[in-house]
Amino acid sequence: MNGGNPHRLVLWDIDLTLIDLPGIGAEWYTHALATVTGETMREIPWFPGRTERAITTEVLAAHGIEADEELVRRMWSELVAVSAAQRDALPERGRALPGAAEALAALAATGGVVQTLVTGNLAEVALHKLSAFDLHGHLDFELGGYGSLSAHRPDLVDHAVRRSAAKHGVEYPPESVVVVGDTPHDIDAALTHGAIGIGVATGRFGMDELRASGAHTALPDLRDTTAVLAAVLR
Repeated sequence: MNGGNPHRLVLWDIDLTLIDLPGIGAEWYTHALATVTGETMREIPWFPGRTERAITTEVLAAHGIEADEELVRRMWSELVAVSAAQRDALPERGRALPGAAEALAALAATGGVVQTLVTGNLAEVALHKLSAFDLHGHLDFELGGYGSLSAHRPDLVDHAVRRSAAKHGVEYPPESVVVVGDTPHDIDAALTHGAIGIGVATGRFGMDELRASGAHTALPDLRDTTAVLAAVLR
């Protein structure tokens, strides 16, 4: 991480923003549901932009199971376990999205930029996914807002901002916080806090849809490092 006085806090989404692991979420949830409850997955949830707390609760309810906290956490333990077991094989199942490594490295080389995560993933799963593609080195995982915290994505932004401010001993005014993601949920989470929202059209939403959701900037992907830096450091 960069030293000095941080002037930008960059909060990255993971899935379909930095990496693409098609079908892995449904596969891991199917495994967790069967292992924890003995149920066969009958209804695949909608994953993009949502948090693990929201998804897990929905999966259990869809199968007629009360989503008490103990059961939710047992599901999460299985998700962590299966992601750890499959970590080394993930590059065979998916890819780092073009430009992701270069964007992370370029921002890390820019003085005063702190990079962490706001993601629907659990913290451990986030590390397993990103380290599998060697995308973890420039991110401060300790500061991230993760999907275990809340069903509401804006809460994750608030958590990451507070953790980052406490660690670095600075205040991050809203305009110094940048959220980068591929869904309108990411943009909404940014706008809720007055932060900058950058949409990346590498998921299920195009640039027009991301702009319509309020994105300050919409990029087709992360290939143009200069454009990424311009959007983040505006």
